[in-house]
This record gives sequence, C-alpha cells and structure tokens, in this order.
Amino acid sequence: MENFPHYYKVKGYASQSSDISLSEEGVPDIVSAPPAQFGGPGDKWSPESLLVASVSDCFILSFRAISRASKFYWESVQCTVEGVLDKHDKVVKFTGFKINVLLTVRPDVSHDTANRLLKKAEHLCLITNSLSGETYLSTEIKEISE
Repeated sequence: MENFPHYYKVKGYASQSSDISLSEEGVPDIVSAPPAQFGGPGDKWSPESLLVASVSDCFILSFRAISRASKFYWESVQCTVEGVLDKHDKVVKFTGFKINVLLTVRPDVSHDTANRLLKKAEHLCLITNSLSGETYLSTEIKEISE
C-alpha cells in the first residue's frame, strides 16, 4: 500500500439532456443518471446507488484485508447495503446505512472470530468513516457442507 495521503480524480461529463459519463484514468467509464425517485429513468447507476455500492464494496475489501491479516479463511461474503435518504434539518442526506452481511465458512471455523472480524471491518471501512450517516451491521454466518 502507498503512503498517505492518496488522491483520486474522477471526471464527470454531460450535455444538458444526456446521461452523465464518469471516468477515471485506466478503468471503464460508468454511465449515471438520476434515480426513479428523483424523476430519472431508474435504469442506470445513480449517485445514490453508487454511494451505497461503495459502502458494500469497501466493507468487503476491509473484511478481506482483515481476514487475510488474521489468517482467517472463509468461502464467500455477500454484503447487501440499504441506504436511507431523508430530509434532516432542511437538508436531504443519507441518514443511515443498513449493512447486512452473509458470510459462508467451513464448519470448523469459529463463529466468534468471524463476528469479531466482521465488526472490525465495519469500523475500519474508510467509506463509512467518511460519511455522517449511522451504520447498522447485521451478520449471518452460514456453514458450507463438506
């Protein structure tokens, strides 16, 4: 990992009536549009869905790094995030993020260790640490059959 600070540069481009094209050097562009809740088509990524997706992505990456450092082995993780957008003090903002995690492990894996590492991932996720909305973590651990 590089030393801090890290810098990220994304460019957005749109005409008056087009979708928004988001680009970052070295990766494919993303097309964005307003969500249906704001009168948009609802068939493309929106700023709202991209933000919520970044919470899920960051949680999984944080868990992956923590589990690797702890030599904790798991089979798969699914992270479903629901962001709550509301009006608070006359400002529209995300007030909370419900993070629902399903972790699949082998039968010999400690569920206590798994839960401890999942909670640690929640606390170390740089995206949720950068947001003002509360996070609520719900975990489920499922064992695969051998």
